[in-house]
Amino acid sequence: MFEPTSDNTAIVLILVVTVLCAIWLEKNTKTFKKIGAAALSILIGMLLSNVGVIPGESVVYDFFRGPGVLAGITLFLLTVDLASIRQAGGPMLKAFLLGACGAALGGAVMGFMLVDAIGADTWKLSGQFAATYIGGGVNFAAVGQALDTSSEYFTAGVAADVIVTAIWLIACITIPEFFGKRDPQLESSTMENRGDEVGAKTGIGSLLYSSGKPITLRDLAMLMSIVMVCMWLSRLISTWVPVIPMIIWLTTLVLVLAQFQVVKKLSGALVLGNYLLLLFLATNGAVSVIARIIEIGPAIFYFALGTVLIHGVMIFGVGIMLKIDSTVIAIASQANIGGASSAMAIAGARGVPNLILPGIAVGLLGTALGNYVGLLLANVMKVLIG
Repeated sequence: MFEPTSDNTAIVLILVVTVLCAIWLEKNTKTFKKIGAAALSILIGMLLSNVGVIPGESVVYDFFRGPGVLAGITLFLLTVDLASIRQAGGPMLKAFLLGACGAALGGAVMGFMLVDAIGADTWKLSGQFAATYIGGGVNFAAVGQALDTSSEYFTAGVAADVIVTAIWLIACITIPEFFGKRDPQLESSTMENRGDEVGAKTGIGSLLYSSGKPITLRDLAMLMSIVMVCMWLSRLISTWVPVIPMIIWLTTLVLVLAQFQVVKKLSGALVLGNYLLLLFLATNGAVSVIARIIEIGPAIFYFALGTVLIHGVMIFGVGIMLKIDSTVIAIASQANIGGASSAMAIAGARGVPNLILPGIAVGLLGTALGNYVGLLLANVMKVLIG
């Protein structure tokens, strides 16, 4: 019997229509223009999963959140000029460190506030949520295993993290819109990456939706070949040298190729990459089933949400006072909250592919730093509230 909520073809259909609707709403309605197609893709995906049109879990989502988004990011990286990333390195690191401090502070504050509601494992959750919001979800699992968190709270924490991370993705896409124009240096350096006159004339925002010149069959064949070769080689090399993450090898291979003039002349990389990115964001919304909050209990959700909000106040509040560009702050924040892949996604959604590499760098730094900070905070909280 045909079930739309479990048929993979139907799920893919709904996701591509979701992205189409998000693009149409952004282009044709004043209300949604500032929100943008990226945030709308998340919101529509979230709405559809929560009303039961599509499921909260599917192998389709696994594809778009795995190989799909990696392919999209590869296409974005093919437009990056290595000389341009120096302009954002320092501010990105400053913003990232502010966000890390905010996450640690948030984990501690929420631990004190919710100790009566949660009980004996509160100190462990303080460390886990601090760790995950310094460098991404992998840190939640690592710290939880190290501290032997109960399976009940571990599962509840993962569910809360997924929902809060999706909400914060929307925030990081939309918040910079309310702080005026971005730093002109970010815009100009990004346009330089195009290596042709079209980039200089249209700007990066337009190139995310239209290549400015015809996309030929040769362009598509070359781009897809480069994407698949880079993804295959990086995965293969990472099995030979497992100490270095696959994303480092992928980034290195793509960036080397991106410097060749023959690659710079290929048309359509940003458009195709942006489309895959929007599908990735739609699936992030789809896995955020609000009903899970009822299942896991509100206290764990409040723990995750409160930690992220304190992080947000720290990174955006202090960062803007330090005159760091709001787009740089948003990318650094996602490097904290969602890890390197989320940072790359925000850089794409905000139309600054030259910030992808700095985003990856601080995202990987967060993955390394988060476990240390999380375990340290957990043991401090154990003494204070345990």
